Amino acid sequence: MNIHLFEGFNQVMTDVAMALLPLLILFLVFQFIFLKLPIRKLKDIGVGFLLTFLGLSFFLQGVHIGFLPIGELMGKSLGALPYRWVLIPIGFILGFVAIYAEPAVSVLIHQVEKVSGGYIQPKVLLYTLSIGVGISIALSMVRIIFGISLWYFIVPGYIIALIMVKFSSKTFTSIAFDSGGVATGPMTATFILAMFVGIATQIEGRDPLLDGFGMVALVALAPIISVLTLGIIFSRKEKSQNVEDQSGTKANSHDR
Repeated sequence: MNIHLFEGFNQVMTDVAMALLPLLILFLVFQFIFLKLPIRKLKDIGVGFLLTFLGLSFFLQGVHIGFLPIGELMGKSLGALPYRWVLIPIGFILGFVAIYAEPAVSVLIHQVEKVSGGYIQPKVLLYTLSIGVGISIALSMVRIIFGISLWYFIVPGYIIALIMVKFSSKTFTSIAFDSGGVATGPMTATFILAMFVGIATQIEGRDPLLDGFGMVALVALAPIISVLTLGIIFSRKEKSQNVEDQSGTKANSHDR
């Protein structure tokens, strides 16, 4: 099979340029009116825009010629397996690895570490998101194998998330709902989505349009619940630490 690596690359570059152009114009407006950064800083920002343009162009081209076809082919092979229960652990592993390698998640965890002053460690948050999304992909496999409606996962999931908000801190609540959008990044929305469409084409009685899609909705929900769970754990640790500190203070005052 002949693959033309740069077929349609001009159109991809045009689309990326049109997407970045409003950001560039907005930055120039702020530069002339408010920021007035020195020339050296402007050169660094210009190089950053150029690298972003090239990176996005090559990534999207790679998605079109690599991620989407191989994801669909893998999905068709997995859907043809005689033992369909194997799809569930495979789904967990793929979900875990996809989020672990997700560029947007890497940006999120480093921003959280920076803003929290190291209070929320990036590795802890990364593993929390990876495990949560891994479970959501496994549940998506269950849904597509048994033909369960998406509503039976989405509605109870968001009800649980809204209940958990009351028991988690505001910091973790904000991070949780941002994590839901970050997790549905290019790794998930290209490779794994194409794989699910391929699986749906191989399972009898499944419609690729109805059953192949919907996975992204579960992936968006999973980080919310997993990060809120992490927030509840942190809150309990803080309360227990405060109780220990207060008891230690009282013991010291009695000794005196």
